Amino acid sequence: MKVPVSWLSEYVDIDIGLDDLAHRLTMAGNEVGSIERTGWIENVVVGFVKNVRQHPDADRLRLVTVDHGNGESEVVCGAPNVAQGQKIAYASIGAVLQDAYSNEPGKTKKLKRSKIRGVASEGMVCSVRELGIGDDHEGILVLDDHAKIGTPIGEVLGESVLDIELTPNRPDCLGVVGVARDVAAITGNPLKEPEVDFEAKGPDIGTLASVEITDPDLCLRYTTSVIQGVTIGESPKWLKDRLLAIGERPINNVVDITNFVMFEIGQPLHAFDYDKVADHKVIVRRAMPGEKLTTLDNKERRLDTDMLLIADSKRGIGLAGVMGGANSEISKSTSTVFLESATFHGVNNRRTARTLELSSQATLRFEKSLRSGLAEVGLRRATKLILEIAGGKAASGIIDVNPSAGQELDSVRLEHSDIMRVLGVKFDRSLIETTLEGLGFDLAGDATGWDVLIPYWRPDVSISEDLVEEIARIVGYDNIPTTILSGRPPQWQPQPEMDLRRRVTDLLVQAGMRETISYSATTSEGEARVSLGESLAAQIKLRNPVSSDFAVMRRTLREGILMTVARNSRIWRGPIAVFETGRVFLDYGEGLPEERQMATGAFAGPRNELHWDLSSDTSDFYDAKGAVEFVLDNLGIVAVFEPGEDSTFAVGRTAIVKVPAANHAVIGVVGEISAEVFSEFDAEVDSVAVFELDLQAVLKIISGSTQYGGNGKFVEFVRMPASHRDLSLIVQTQSTAGEIVEIAQRNRIVSSATVFDLFEGQGVPAGKKAVAVRLVYQLPNKTLTAEQIAKVEQQILDQLKKELGAELRA
Repeated sequence: MKVPVSWLSEYVDIDIGLDDLAHRLTMAGNEVGSIERTGWIENVVVGFVKNVRQHPDADRLRLVTVDHGNGESEVVCGAPNVAQGQKIAYASIGAVLQDAYSNEPGKTKKLKRSKIRGVASEGMVCSVRELGIGDDHEGILVLDDHAKIGTPIGEVLGESVLDIELTPNRPDCLGVVGVARDVAAITGNPLKEPEVDFEAKGPDIGTLASVEITDPDLCLRYTTSVIQGVTIGESPKWLKDRLLAIGERPINNVVDITNFVMFEIGQPLHAFDYDKVADHKVIVRRAMPGEKLTTLDNKERRLDTDMLLIADSKRGIGLAGVMGGANSEISKSTSTVFLESATFHGVNNRRTARTLELSSQATLRFEKSLRSGLAEVGLRRATKLILEIAGGKAASGIIDVNPSAGQELDSVRLEHSDIMRVLGVKFDRSLIETTLEGLGFDLAGDATGWDVLIPYWRPDVSISEDLVEEIARIVGYDNIPTTILSGRPPQWQPQPEMDLRRRVTDLLVQAGMRETISYSATTSEGEARVSLGESLAAQIKLRNPVSSDFAVMRRTLREGILMTVARNSRIWRGPIAVFETGRVFLDYGEGLPEERQMATGAFAGPRNELHWDLSSDTSDFYDAKGAVEFVLDNLGIVAVFEPGEDSTFAVGRTAIVKVPAANHAVIGVVGEISAEVFSEFDAEVDSVAVFELDLQAVLKIISGSTQYGGNGKFVEFVRMPASHRDLSLIVQTQSTAGEIVEIAQRNRIVSSATVFDLFEGQGVPAGKKAVAVRLVYQLPNKTLTAEQIAKVEQQILDQLKKELGAELRA
C-alpha cells in the first residue's frame, strides 16, 4: 500500500521525522518497506511555453520555445496537448528520465542533444510517465499557473511515499485513513476523519431508481445514490496529484473520485451511467450459464453461475466487486450518475477474479471480507465529492438494501488482568483506554475491565488477546521491559506424534533420502491414478477450493510422491530418493474424518551417481525395503515382510510390513509400482519402488517407550564376540527369504539372519532355488563354543527341512 505523506497529513498532524514515523509504524505492525521520494529529478525545472509552431518536415511534430528561467530553448515535441502559455516540466540535456517506450519497469535513459527530422532539440517537455509519477504518456504534464519558472520540479511535484507491506488481517489499512488512525494512536494526535455529509436537493431516490438482490449470501449489502446534472470533465489538480502519487492514472472527475475514496477509506465503489441502466433498476444476481460481459478493458468475458453479476432488466452491466461493464461506463455525455457502494462475499469475489484472470484494486479489498458498515460511509463520501467537483444535485435519501448488515458490531470483554497474563507487564487504566479509544474502539469500563465495542473497520479483532495485541503494538514492543519468569516453569507437554514424525524424518535423511512437501489437497482424477481401490474411505470434498486443482483432501501420499519422482526424472538422470511425511484425510462416514500421519518414500533411477568405483544398478524393491528396515531398527521395532497384494503395486513385487510382537499388526507396505499405474505420471524412468509407513500404527506400538524402543530402559552393549556361519540351501521356488529368516531367528543365540545370495538355473533342480544365508550367533553374557553353535545350526536345518523342505546344497 503506497501512502503519500502529504495525503496522510490531511487526516493527522505528523510532528515527528519521516524516518521516525516509518520506524514507529513498523514496530506497530505496519512494516514500511521503503520510503520513495518521487518527482525529485535533477535538470528538470518548471518551464513556460512561449511559442509553438509546426515542424517543417513532420506533420505530427511541433517546435516549442520554452523559457526555463535560465534562458530559452527550442524543443521538438510530439504531444498533442502542448500549447502556448502553459507551465510545463522542462528537462535539459543530461537529465535522467524514465524510458516511456520501454516495457521494462524502472528503466531510465539519459537525455542527449539530438536532431529530430533535421531540427535540433535542446531538451524535452515531459509527460507523467517520463517523470516517474504515473503511467500516462498520451500528452505532456501541464502544471498550475502559479508554478514559478525555473523552480526545480521536485519543489512542485516532489512527494514522499511510504510503501507499507500490509498483513492480510488489516484491510482497514488498505485506505489512507486506516493508516492515519494508527499514526494518530502512535503520536497521540487527533484523527481528522473525512467529511461524508452532503446536501440532497433532488427528488426522492425511490422515484428514480431501485435495487434487487437475488442472492443475499453473495451480496451482503448494497447502497446507492443518484446524482443528476453532473458535468464530466478533467479532475482538479489536487485530485489528480493524489492518484498520480500512488501510481493510478486519472480518467475523469467522477471515476477519479470513486478511485480516490477507495484509496482513502478502503471501500471500493463503482459509478454507472444512469441513462444506460435499463428501467433504472439494478439487479444483483448470479450470471446465467454461458452469459457474456464486455468489461471496461474491452475484453469479452464468459461467465459461469458461480459469478455474481450486476445487471439491469436486460443484461449484465458489471462484475460485482471486480470490474464494471463497458456498456454502462461513465463518458463525457453522462449527465446522471448511479453510484454503487456494496459489500460482496470475499471468497466468491476472489474466485471470480482468479477464474477470469482479472485482478483489481477492488478485488484486493473485497477478498479481505470487508465489514458492511463501510459501504454507506464510502457512498456518502463519494457523493459529497461528486457534488463538489462535478456539480449536480443528489437525490433525496439513499437506497440501502440490507442495512442491518452494517450494524454487526461485536463486543469483546477485556479484563485488566489479561494484559499482565499475556504481556507480563502492567499498564495504567488510563493508558489502556487512551490507546484503544485512539484506535476507534468504544469502551464501557467497570472495576475489573471493559466491554469493548469493535468498530466495523476492524474485522480482525474478535477476542481479548487481539485487544492486548493492539495495546502492545501501539505502546511499542520495544518499550515493553523484559522480565525473568517467576514461579515454576511451565510443565513440558509431550507431543509423541510430532516427535515420531520428526524422528522418522531425521532417519530417512540419514538413509540418504531428500524430504519433499506436496499439497494436502488434490483432484479426484489425480488421486485415481494410484488406484486406491473401492474399500478406502470416501473423499472429502472442499466447499470453497482455491482452484479446481485442489478440490478434495488427499487420502494418500502416493500420488504426491510419484508426481515428484516424475518431475525429477524429466530434469535429472541421477539417483532419485525422496520421501514425505504428512497427514492423509479419511472419511469413513461416522463422526469426524480421520487424519492419519503417514510416511511415504520412493526410489528410482540408478542406485548411485555415475562413478568408476560404484555400481550403476537401478534402484528396486530392496532399496525401499532397506529404508524401512533402517527406520524400524532405529525405533526398536522388529518387523517382518510378507508377500501381499496392493492395487498400486506390481503383482509379486509387494510386501506387507507386519510386527509379530504386536499381534502381527500391519504398519506399512513396500513394493514396486505397477507399470499400469506408473504410466499415468509421464516419468522418464522405467520403474519406481515405494514404501508407505502408517506412523499412527507405529506410534501405537511404541507408545509405552520414552526412547523409541523397548520400554525406554538402557540396553547394555553386547561385549561378547560373535560368530557367523553361511548356509547354502535348496528350497522351493515359492519359499520366501522372510520365512527362512524367521525360522532361523527363533533360536535365542541367533542374533541376526540375512539372505545374501539367490540363484536359479543350471545345477539347481527345476521348481527350486539356491539361497545363501548368513547366521550370526551371539549371547550377551558369555562366549559360545563351536559345539553349541553346531548343535543350534543342526536344529535350524531340521526345522527348515520340516517346514520348507529345505536341504543343504551339495
